[in-house]
Amino acid sequence: MHAASFSAAEPLTEFSQLSMAEGIFGTPLSDRTACFDLFFRSIPDDGGFLISAGLARAVDALRNLHFDDDALAFLRETQTFSEDFLHYLATMRFTCDVWAVPEGTPVFPYEPIVTVRGPLLQAQLIETLLLVIFNHQTLIATKANRIVRAAEGRPVYEFGARRAHGADAALWGARAAFIGGCAGTTQTNAAKKFGIPYFTTMTHSWVQAFESEAAAFAAYAARCPNDCVLLVDTYSTISSGVPNAIRVFNEVLKPMGVRPKGIRIDSGDITYLTKKARRLLDDAGYPDCAITVSNSLDEAVIREMLAQGARADSFGVGERLITAASSPVLSGVYKLAALEDETGRAVPKIKISDNTGKITLPGVKTVWRLLDRELGKAMADVVTLADEEINETAPYELFDPVYTWKRKRVEHFIARRLQQPVFVGGECVYASPTLPEIQRSCAAQINTLWEEVTRFEKPHHYYVDLSKNLWDLRQSMLQPYSNTEE
Repeated sequence: MHAASFSAAEPLTEFSQLSMAEGIFGTPLSDRTACFDLFFRSIPDDGGFLISAGLARAVDALRNLHFDDDALAFLRETQTFSEDFLHYLATMRFTCDVWAVPEGTPVFPYEPIVTVRGPLLQAQLIETLLLVIFNHQTLIATKANRIVRAAEGRPVYEFGARRAHGADAALWGARAAFIGGCAGTTQTNAAKKFGIPYFTTMTHSWVQAFESEAAAFAAYAARCPNDCVLLVDTYSTISSGVPNAIRVFNEVLKPMGVRPKGIRIDSGDITYLTKKARRLLDDAGYPDCAITVSNSLDEAVIREMLAQGARADSFGVGERLITAASSPVLSGVYKLAALEDETGRAVPKIKISDNTGKITLPGVKTVWRLLDRELGKAMADVVTLADEEINETAPYELFDPVYTWKRKRVEHFIARRLQQPVFVGGECVYASPTLPEIQRSCAAQINTLWEEVTRFEKPHHYYVDLSKNLWDLRQSMLQPYSNTEE
């Protein structure tokens, strides 16, 4: 697979961010160093974990961060912003430090996935840009992984381009789906740009355009003998589709010395039809002819089909994957965690709410994953202050940050920092792995999670704990706002 450039035009932002940026522009606050965390509050589909995705595109977007002449002309036309501020935008160079969790890493709510440290004006301005990238691609990678795990080792192909929420979502959704474990895509652009393996088949219109189903199959087999997957449900899957496919395999492919790649079933009682089709193909001497099924599939449908004995060899999954239809919004947020004062000291910041789920973790932080040294299984994640270290040679006490009496002493573990440096002073220092490497890493890391975490129904709540220092800091900042009234 070849490398690709993911360049963007002007940065995606919102008027609120521009207005706030101009509000501090030219004041001492504009260059004050701030620290922001990007994190997720929940997991779609009541799942056990998320798959982080989007870093490669975010890297390229930040590398190319600029406001072009058209963007500046539009902002000037709004008569909202001063010429001095527009000149700043025209000449702005990204100078922030960025740390991020690599793509394909299983992650959990409230732990920082991306940390940005730099001038407040800049760090605030990129909020929407980062959120739209990580929210979308993490959502699709997570959904794809659920579907892939439901398929129990059978290939899953991404079929969703025509149902995606726009061309951009189709392209980057296909990449995220591959990270999550999909075997390939039907989308030409994604195959070209990212080197994703492609899957090709016919549509119903091809079959309808010929005088007969058999003629349509014969023409397709002659044109694509090595990628011959025939769509057999245009008229009647069992009485005409599969028999006509077998006839073409015998009359067109066999004389060429080519074995058929497969058939596809896209409608009807697919579980029943795969069983009947399998018998017909086996009896005709084509036990190696794969059966691909499609038609509004997701992990729930696939699991039910397989539980009923469906003879599907692979799955084409479209709309419910590319839109994450069952849970289509990911709750990623980007919050201020610290702001340096005039002396350069990082002053922790916290957002407090009556909704306890919206209370943030203050301070400059990092996240660790503790892995059992013998089994290689993930024991817990720990969010610490950035200057803290976890000593692998000594016992470490975990405690629930809400129910603090729940404590566990762990030993014989490996402590791994999840975030890696991506930008230093605005210069990229991160070399992204290849897409197949990211996919393999994702699969390997999921294998470090216990089955109780990866199960579909009521997964075990994975422990994301706070260090004692971070917990104490948070409590001290909450204390002045506690309600002491009787």
